Amino acid sequence: MSVSKACHVVAVVNQKGGVGKTTTAVNLAASLAAAERQTLLVDIDPQGNATSGLGIRKEAFGKSIYDVMIGRATLAEASIATEVRNLTLVPATQDLVAAEIELVDATDRALRLREAVSAHLAKNKVDYVLFDCPPSLGLLTLNALVAANEVIVPLQCEYYALEGLTHLMATIDRVRGGLNPNIDVRGVVLTMFDPRNNLAHQVASEVRGHFHVFDSIIPRNIRLSEAPSHGKPALLYDVQSKGAQGYLSLARELITQDAL
Repeated sequence: MSVSKACHVVAVVNQKGGVGKTTTAVNLAASLAAAERQTLLVDIDPQGNATSGLGIRKEAFGKSIYDVMIGRATLAEASIATEVRNLTLVPATQDLVAAEIELVDATDRALRLREAVSAHLAKNKVDYVLFDCPPSLGLLTLNALVAANEVIVPLQCEYYALEGLTHLMATIDRVRGGLNPNIDVRGVVLTMFDPRNNLAHQVASEVRGHFHVFDSIIPRNIRLSEAPSHGKPALLYDVQSKGAQGYLSLARELITQDAL
């Protein structure tokens, strides 16, 4: 079953930790929702940072993405409303670690998320589905890459950035050659960017030489870092902050491109 092309199903992926991946998934999802786009954020990281970053506590929900992955719930049954209008979340807990073990012998283990998303989109109007992936290239990330039709890569401009990007692109190529020929790399978003840092400019220039890089750049920003501890996306915590404005700009860039 293929995913509807009318909906943009986006995997936010980087196997390297600490690059602003969850920050990007949460704040881009919130910014798309603020632009009146029906948005579903799926937390598929066992750390559950996207879930807590939206102020959702474990006792606030019954089902999670773990239940979806093992076939015990649909995405709709696991979805919960957030403080942001038009933004729905499928939460994650540490139970998700068990899914990789429980599915190891399942022949359809890489297809579970795609099947769940396809069934959901057949019954629900959604403009954007975003997956917040774990910082690894294991089964959970593979499920996201198989389910998605687009990939967005958050990238911190540091010395080893390109090396990690090369490994990720090789994985995406393998997925494209087998389980999901329709997946495209939408682009790289530069995160935690410090314009005073010469290395940051050098890495940005090199990345632009090999990949599409979004015009919107996410600066290093204290308010962006503080927002998750308050259980809010940046646009609810401090909409005037440079971080919040960066993600609102990225959402506008996506929406403008999608309208062409």
